[in-house]
Amino acid sequence: MSVARKLSNIQLELLKVFSVDLSDEQLMEIKDLLVKYFANKVTDEMDKLFEDNNWGEEQIEKWSKEYMRTKYDDK
Repeated sequence: MSVARKLSNIQLELLKVFSVDLSDEQLMEIKDLLVKYFANKVTDEMDKLFEDNNWGEEQIEKWSKEYMRTKYDDK
């Protein structure tokens, strides 16, 4: 299998865009931008999920009281 098939489309695109060396500071700034981008995407999706299901503080409170651990048999 070729290397190109092992990389995602975003990885391939970033390799093209950043074919030059960056300073450590520039690299950290870009990492920060990517983290913020994906965090915003997650937040937007969660907001949509809450809106679509009419969830609010009550639902969050209900979840906080649920016991969701897997029970294991002691043998």
